[in-house]
Amino acid sequence: MAEPTPAPPAATPVVPKTCLVTGATGYIGGRLVPELLAAGHRVRVLTRSPEKLRDHPWAGRVEISRGDATDPDAVAAACTGADVVYYLIHSLGSGPRFEETDRRTAQVMADAVGPAGVGRLVYLGGLEPDDEELSPHLRSRAEVAAILLGSGVPTVVLRAAVVLGSGSASFEMLRHLTERLPVMVTPRWVHSRIQPIAIRDVLRYLVACADLPPDVHRCFDIGGPDVMDYAEMMHRYAEVADLPRRRILPVPFFTPSLSSHWVGLITPVPASIARPLVESLRNTVVVSERDITRYVPDPPEGLLGFDDAVRLAIQRIRDHQVTTRWTSASVPGVPSDPLPTDPDWSGGSLYLDERTRETDATPEALWRVVEGIGGETGWYSFPLAWEVRGLLDRAVGGVGLRRGRRHPTDLYVGDALDFWRVEELDEGRLLRLRAEMRVPGLAWLEFHVERAAAVDGRPSGTRLRQKATFHPRGLAGHAYWWSVAPFHGFVFGSMIRNICRAAESGRPYAARPREEAA
Repeated sequence: MAEPTPAPPAATPVVPKTCLVTGATGYIGGRLVPELLAAGHRVRVLTRSPEKLRDHPWAGRVEISRGDATDPDAVAAACTGADVVYYLIHSLGSGPRFEETDRRTAQVMADAVGPAGVGRLVYLGGLEPDDEELSPHLRSRAEVAAILLGSGVPTVVLRAAVVLGSGSASFEMLRHLTERLPVMVTPRWVHSRIQPIAIRDVLRYLVACADLPPDVHRCFDIGGPDVMDYAEMMHRYAEVADLPRRRILPVPFFTPSLSSHWVGLITPVPASIARPLVESLRNTVVVSERDITRYVPDPPEGLLGFDDAVRLAIQRIRDHQVTTRWTSASVPGVPSDPLPTDPDWSGGSLYLDERTRETDATPEALWRVVEGIGGETGWYSFPLAWEVRGLLDRAVGGVGLRRGRRHPTDLYVGDALDFWRVEELDEGRLLRLRAEMRVPGLAWLEFHVERAAAVDGRPSGTRLRQKATFHPRGLAGHAYWWSVAPFHGFVFGSMIRNICRAAESGRPYAARPREEAA
């Protein structure tokens, strides 16, 4: 069967609207913004870190409002003048109190939209089965929906199950479980009924909600044309991906906690995110009504089926055309303190490991190696040591190395890069990474590419400056630094040396095993 062609842009609305998108740095929000622009709407985004949007192709076409979604003043200011607000915020992976965080953040928005004169509120929630105890994740989604519906502003809640698309957390779980395990011992939830939906159709519904009549105030179930259980999803994924049929052996003793750690071990999705997703899979999540078609008819070719959605997502991954990933959103709970070299740094203990090396490679060649670091290429020093560090991080609930990178050569500010995140990027000159692994303090890794000083009036090559910065938190932080300091000479010393050698030779130093990359 031929690969389906991408859906055409939505028709230009009769009256363009000002749409506020919250969660624009996340998986759904980052894809919704260009769709709204293509439909002719004006777009404003609310974000804590505008710099993370700087490198997105659409960044120059939107209004950016800086603020935290938990700050009533910031939310009120962002909502003022907006015709439609898309609420795409959730605290998945933030810990056992994520329901409380979701509740508080939703209430801030519900209190703001009325006084700000917002005409419509749109929320993407989860399907809610009848006569079943909801998982904490689905329960929280339902509670947020109720809060927003009670805002006094016309509200639409789109309720979906598993979203199929390149880079979504649910799809990455499915992909890696199926590709890595030809024989699987699985929990009983693999037989719960699910009605997945392609990300393309989710975005089409979201865009259309901006033009719904003002009297529409309710929840709508949305889902694709296929209903199956998770075991069948894995079998059909294997068939689409040309893999041998998988053997699945359900067992009764897998608790949600054990299952989430098992998923965290096999896939790039850490246990903190896997657990609420896994718990939700025990529920029956199937569309109970199709009333949305009264306002948003199905496209002439119909909704995208499971096989075609998987085929399209796999092709996007192979072509390096994944525009957003589940890693796009910041890791909850990771502080955003300034780099210690900033002028307003408040002081305190600071540890540095700074190294410099000159190379005959051109600045352009050296930068290509620096910008391509991490992911499948690895970190240019002791791959086993990096793998062990990643496994230790996942063992304590961190993200580990398996997040990989969005694209094999290009980076954006805000991109996840294994257990780092790109904090600053000055093309050709500076790459600054901020640690998101679990450490008792704050850590950064910087690479500066500079042209070396001329000798006797002649160019003398390129200089690479590499700097690791660590600000310890308490006694544990100091102990951590001194426990790893003896290894820095090997790890960081070989890193800068091998980066320069790779730039000189034009070949990457070494690649991490493919199955370990996200």
